[in-house]
Amino acid sequence: MIDLTGSTVRHAVYLPPFGPFGEPGVLVDLAVRAEAAGWDGFFLWDHVVADTMPIADPWTTLGAIAHATSRLLFGPMITPPARRRPWVVARHASTVSRLSGGRLILGTGLGSDESGDFSRFGEQTDLLTRSAMFDEGLDVIRAIWSGRRFDHDGAHYQVALAEAPPEPFPIPIWVASSTDNPRVVRRAALCDGIFPNPEDHTPTAEEIAETHRALGLAGLEPGRPFDVAVAGNASPAWEEPIKVDLPALGQAGMTWWMESLMHLDPLELSQKIVDAGPPRW
Repeated sequence: MIDLTGSTVRHAVYLPPFGPFGEPGVLVDLAVRAEAAGWDGFFLWDHVVADTMPIADPWTTLGAIAHATSRLLFGPMITPPARRRPWVVARHASTVSRLSGGRLILGTGLGSDESGDFSRFGEQTDLLTRSAMFDEGLDVIRAIWSGRRFDHDGAHYQVALAEAPPEPFPIPIWVASSTDNPRVVRRAALCDGIFPNPEDHTPTAEEIAETHRALGLAGLEPGRPFDVAVAGNASPAWEEPIKVDLPALGQAGMTWWMESLMHLDPLELSQKIVDAGPPRW
């Protein structure tokens, strides 16, 4: 079992699988370079539409990354169970976890329809409905991994499964949170980590401390292993002034720093950021 918690902050690369990263071979190469440069993790967005840009499926690519690396932790950040059916997510995650020897982290969330990932395919766009599907879908995923008999007749999913072998490796589940909605925090408190990811800024140390307080009020047991991931830009290889206070974030309870690469930047610059390794502080 891989230890996914501890006092030392881990560092990951976080990027979309489209634009200059739309070729799966490019993503596998970046993951291999990240492992060689000392990064701890490699996490891919999950989208199905990227107008006028090449786009790669994250799960297929993660399978290749599992085979090409030996130490790196990785996963989708985030996969929406309401768009990717929960039993399919469970099987994808199980397969990639076993391929990698237990290095998968499953990032989950409601997902965004900004590019039409839901609406262009007739998927559910109502946020309250998708939230209910998310909660029910997590129950289905956990049941499939457990191997226990599972008969479920829910509002959104019907499942009938016989007893089967459980997963050989634990698969941590993180929950993305773009707001401090109490329902989202309660959902995260039942999982293994939270990814506070507001649309307009990198969370501050004060916000991360407040997230910890909210998790405690939502029932997260003191001392239980739990990750808090924060995304932004802190690598000196950007050659721009760094405004993020990583030591303060670490003291506030951040356990993962996610160095964010964007499809608007040239591939050569992203390779430079990856090759430079994690920011030191």
